[in-house]
Amino acid sequence: MRKFIFGFLFSGILLLGFWYFKTQKDQKLELLQTSQLLEKQIKNVTKLIVTEGNYAQIYTYESSKDVFLGIEARKKALVAVNAKATVSYDLNQLSYEVNPRTQVLRITRIPEPELSIYPDFDYYDISADYLNKFEAKDYNTIKKRITRKLQNEIEASSLMSNADERLINELQKIFVLTQSLGWTLEYYKQPVQSAKELEILF
Repeated sequence: MRKFIFGFLFSGILLLGFWYFKTQKDQKLELLQTSQLLEKQIKNVTKLIVTEGNYAQIYTYESSKDVFLGIEARKKALVAVNAKATVSYDLNQLSYEVNPRTQVLRITRIPEPELSIYPDFDYYDISADYLNKFEAKDYNTIKKRITRKLQNEIEASSLMSNADERLINELQKIFVLTQSLGWTLEYYKQPVQSAKELEILF
């Protein structure tokens, strides 16, 4: 009888031990699968976010030089510019940490916005004196001046803030994903409590 009870207890302990280790293994596997799913989903939304704007303007370029005893030789051109500008966040440069044990996804770095301008120049009404003709350096000067002017205007426009809104939209997708999986999203070490809060943090 004693052997039977001892054998029964021993079998029970073995079964409990097997169940415990199997449960722990299943939990670790589930955590690993969840963290892999998170990373996969983040990679899916870390495409290049682009906000585009189109601009059309007309500029007048004038230049003169003193050729002899106060006599000036002039040149000028009317330049029409059609430009496409893009503001982008390369979210492939987004830095983050995934901690399966604490179920925390922590964003540690967000890349700066990148402004790119693609101007197309059309030259009209080009006129120049014989002693001050248009040269390649004049066209380069025109391009640099107009591109710089466009950049200043675009940076002061709503295009940059529109790009910020697009960035927040993408980050909100990450927040919704973490919430659906029972994880916590952090920006540096500050937990994000709601999708609306992302607008304040970023």
